[in-house]
Amino acid sequence: MGKLKELLVLFLNNLTFKKDRRSAPARALSVLFFPLLFVYYEFVILAMSKDIKFFSLSLIPIAFFSLAFGLLIFVIADAIPNRIVSRVFGGFIVVASFVLYGIEYCCMDFYGMYFGIGYMSTMTGQVVGEFSNVILEVVSTRIPQIIVLFVPVFIYFLFILRIVNRMRFKHNMWILAGVVVLVCQFVGFGFARFGEDKNFYTYDYDSNIAMQKFGVITSFRLEGEYKLFGKPELPLPTINPDEPLFTTFAEITEETTVETTTIVVLENGEEIIVTPSPTPTPYPYNVTDIDFQSLYENTSNTTIQGMHLYFGNIMPTQQNEYTGMFEGKNLIVITAEAFSPYVIDKDFTPTLYKLANEGFVFSNYYQPNWHLSTTGGEYACMTGQVPQWIGSSNSFTASEYKYMPYGLGWQFGALGYSTPAWHNGAYTYYNRDKTHANLGYDFSAIGHGLNLPTNTWPASDKEMFEATVDSYIDEYVNNGTKFHAYYMTVSGHCNYSWGANAMSKRNKDAAIAAFPDSSTAVQAYMACNLELEYGLEYLMQRLEEEGIAEDTVIVMAQDHYPYGISNDGVDHYDELSGIDDNEQSISRYLNTLIIWSGSMEEPIYVDTPCSSIDIVPTILNLFGIPYDSRLFAGRDILATNYIASEFSTNMPLVILPMNAGNSWITAAGVYECKSKTFTPYPGIVVNDTYVDDVNDYVSNKWRYSGLLISNDYFKIVMGDD
Repeated sequence: MGKLKELLVLFLNNLTFKKDRRSAPARALSVLFFPLLFVYYEFVILAMSKDIKFFSLSLIPIAFFSLAFGLLIFVIADAIPNRIVSRVFGGFIVVASFVLYGIEYCCMDFYGMYFGIGYMSTMTGQVVGEFSNVILEVVSTRIPQIIVLFVPVFIYFLFILRIVNRMRFKHNMWILAGVVVLVCQFVGFGFARFGEDKNFYTYDYDSNIAMQKFGVITSFRLEGEYKLFGKPELPLPTINPDEPLFTTFAEITEETTVETTTIVVLENGEEIIVTPSPTPTPYPYNVTDIDFQSLYENTSNTTIQGMHLYFGNIMPTQQNEYTGMFEGKNLIVITAEAFSPYVIDKDFTPTLYKLANEGFVFSNYYQPNWHLSTTGGEYACMTGQVPQWIGSSNSFTASEYKYMPYGLGWQFGALGYSTPAWHNGAYTYYNRDKTHANLGYDFSAIGHGLNLPTNTWPASDKEMFEATVDSYIDEYVNNGTKFHAYYMTVSGHCNYSWGANAMSKRNKDAAIAAFPDSSTAVQAYMACNLELEYGLEYLMQRLEEEGIAEDTVIVMAQDHYPYGISNDGVDHYDELSGIDDNEQSISRYLNTLIIWSGSMEEPIYVDTPCSSIDIVPTILNLFGIPYDSRLFAGRDILATNYIASEFSTNMPLVILPMNAGNSWITAAGVYECKSKTFTPYPGIVVNDTYVDDVNDYVSNKWRYSGLLISNDYFKIVMGDD
């Protein structure tokens, strides 16, 4: 009790400024507290963030940048003449840091990504308004970690008079501290700018990656710097003067066959005419008439020149036996919230089972974790580009005022289709009111054009389909207006419990009866996905009633796997899948792509590695819509003009971003970034440069998908279309 009383008196004295601490340890604490504060926070959130390698060379620039920033805060605090104001300033810095690093830790632990300051500021109001119940659960399940982050706050207010002393330091101390700030900043800059992660410090800057490599504070500084002055220009690729700048390929306008006849004279003198089987010429390439050579020669911007070189040297995919298979049909595209293949069950979800097994059956489809939550996955599905941070915005938000001619809304709208889009969430969430309109859709959601009979969180997918399907079906049946409808669902959204998810509660009995031995999290997850099943059941019923199922194509993918199913600290996804893996495992991202039409008489099985960025070019090819395959990060899944064992820029490629880097899958094998090992498929032999070539190509996919948006590249090469 005596010790407790002493601590209490000390704390009260500090708060009321009754004592002054002038000892050498107190003066040292004044200098070192803020530098150590930021080192502590940076190291702690790295250590606590799951699946991030703590011991790496990144600790060096993070430490030096943190020391530099902390010393700068010390100088500012000590330079304030009024010590009460100085202490308030210090308290603000400490509390704000606790809140900031706490938010970043929770974002990484729950969403699998850090948030940039600009994105955080624009999304805060939307998140609080839409997902307040989720926020409470995220925080309540991480109390021990939050206590660890609170320790510096407690120390500051306990020893406030020692940390911000009544007696200020002399000017020479400020000068010395300033010199140390510059030295620390210079050392940190050296490791960051010239180390293995140097590209992420400059033209490949990504706030999520930068926080892991250089620290939160440095990432915020770079974000502000690049927002004001722009990122450094991308250096031109190395150019060999003895080689042509651009790859050329044969221009073939139509598929033809070459037929020849031969007269053969037999021994008995009889003559017969032999006609060999027709030899088909290769299918045409999916390209348009973009003159990259001329574009390159008519700009002095090195970044744009580099983009012309990059896209102009991509080998395009060719058309194939499935080109135009669905030409003239209606199209419904669905991005299903947090969907996984384990929802599909012949008895529990018969409609999903039918769609997944009676159309194209993709056995090697993956939905990567793009570290951008729903908006990243939806962007990949809707654009065919790699989603990422672009400045302080995600790719989708950054694209909202850019020229996006390959938005399916524009492509089908140009063919006379109606192009409605719906989401049973807030109209402006993730700026969908702007992004989806910019892809050519007439977008409606809760609060603007979509009214549902019940107001719940999450909302009902079944009610959304019931409220919308008849509008475009009736228009087609009565007036012949073809339709391309888009849906972003929400019933499958976390949290997965009977109290926090209205759709789970609605279908509780059915899920418990079907999965009596499963955990509550798994039961609740399956229960809320029944609303999607019921919505699709209604859709199929209406198509069949009107006799237009054969005239319609349904495509469904997902934004991400249900990472929220493990929010209570237990990895229930293992239980759901029956696979012992984690978020750094490739198997975690195996998922389902549905492409179905009532006109398909039997399923078509496809084992080509593919992912969400391949959806749009595949749709364009299936509908026979002209497009330039060189401008997509993804590719037509059904194209076959590649050799499995050879690297090429039109080969199948699944990019799987992990915290350790990028894992990937090609037709030749699987690369695990954590172990840096490549495992070829049986019978496949690759050359010595294959892995390096693919790793470089993966980096370019990220880089140029971002530059395509930030530089409004579609407008440069297609602006007159």
